[in-house]
Amino acid sequence: MGTFSLRQRLIFCLFSGVLVAAALPPWGWWPAAFIGFALFDQLLANQPKLIRFWCGFTLGLVWTATGTLWMVDLSPAGWLVVVGLHASLFGVAALVVPSGAGRRPALVGAFTLAEFVRWSVPFGGVPLATVALGQANGPLAPVVRVGGSLLLVALVVMVGVALSALFDGKKATRGSALTVVVTLGALLFVGSLAALAPRGEVLSTIEVAVVQGGGPQRTRATATGAAVVFANQLAANQQVVTPVDLVLWPENVVNPSPDPGDGSRLASRLYSDEAHQALTAEAQRLNAVLIPGWFHRDPNDPHANLNYSTAVESNGAVADRYDKVRTVPFGEFVPLRSLIEPLAANMLPARDVRPGQEPAILDTSLGRLGVSVSWEIFFAHRARDAIGNGGQILLNPTNGASYWLTLVQTQQVASSQLRALETGRWVLQAAPTGFSAIINPQGQVLQRTAVSEQAVLHATVELRQGQTWATQVGVWPLLILSVFLILWGHRKPEATPPGAEQ
Repeated sequence: MGTFSLRQRLIFCLFSGVLVAAALPPWGWWPAAFIGFALFDQLLANQPKLIRFWCGFTLGLVWTATGTLWMVDLSPAGWLVVVGLHASLFGVAALVVPSGAGRRPALVGAFTLAEFVRWSVPFGGVPLATVALGQANGPLAPVVRVGGSLLLVALVVMVGVALSALFDGKKATRGSALTVVVTLGALLFVGSLAALAPRGEVLSTIEVAVVQGGGPQRTRATATGAAVVFANQLAANQQVVTPVDLVLWPENVVNPSPDPGDGSRLASRLYSDEAHQALTAEAQRLNAVLIPGWFHRDPNDPHANLNYSTAVESNGAVADRYDKVRTVPFGEFVPLRSLIEPLAANMLPARDVRPGQEPAILDTSLGRLGVSVSWEIFFAHRARDAIGNGGQILLNPTNGASYWLTLVQTQQVASSQLRALETGRWVLQAAPTGFSAIINPQGQVLQRTAVSEQAVLHATVELRQGQTWATQVGVWPLLILSVFLILWGHRKPEATPPGAEQ
């Protein structure tokens, strides 16, 4: 592709970004990502640094703009910032990839590192519209048991460059053949490891119910709306079939107003003591552990909010509480608030959520339950925290009621699938308006609700113990491997035939 003008080359890069985005939920055409990276690899061949940067920028721009389009409805400016940052990151990743013989191994390492960086910074990272999410239903997904989602990213890019090598044609070199052979060997080796990797073992089985109250999408939190949401949850809870051991409610559905203290309560609002009484009655009625999600102002700090889940035992006692640790930037906290608030005061939360500090678990009479509240399910390290502290199942109470389209919701289900595979645990996802889901340790979605419906999902699930290699080792092996691949790609290039693209 060395004869193309810059404009033509960028158009093809745009198309490669479309292909990578097409693999993402809700579309889920996972093979498209392989073709997208194959095309991108060909476009980088023998190009100077500036062109490589703009190729990577264009790929990242289309890919992330499409995968995060839902943000336009909440914050158009925020969407532009996120897309610009991520596109620039992939531009830099392409920039550090050499154009010669070492291009292909370096491309695998550079894009794996770029994905890790955007999962981590700024403000804790934004792991949305990722390469890994697009493969949650693909044949490579089980490799996350071995090396987590970063290994999945590396293999997707690796398959892409191998496909590119197959189409080198007359420009093929020994390196082209070696790329294909190494990729096939890596897939066979890692696939074998994934089949042999530990997946945990069963302790017992329990009956569970995941409750979705239903209601319209694209709603915003209001004092009167909170009472409606809670009433919907109570109504749906009447559909729970007994006997049941565990009942999971979504995040934020218990959102009481502050008590005025003078008896002037409004009938249209929900108050904390009323919510406690109703939850106690439901736990006792069902003779089950009930896990509701709370959101309200911190009684000890009028400038902070709290977001947490409690475990209400069958006798009505609150056995434990988990406060969300990983909060959402610009949604639950405002980074650099003093600088940003004067520019967009009406678009920002009035108070930051106070993050929790405790391990991601709830201790109950059923056992130790791992918890990743909403946004946390996109972060593998939060699930590792839950399992590393003895979590026997992974609960994901979430709230997607504010979002436009279904990009976030479908990507969250895909993320839950990856967390199930990575941890060897059942994952229960509960949302007020969808999607709620039950996912087994093989990453299979056994049940899923529709958007806006009032529904209850019932299942018999396992409480499990033990860890996978991914939860034991974390990300460091893949980070080291990625750096090695970049350095290997920058070694002295082999001699190649004049005019040949590498």
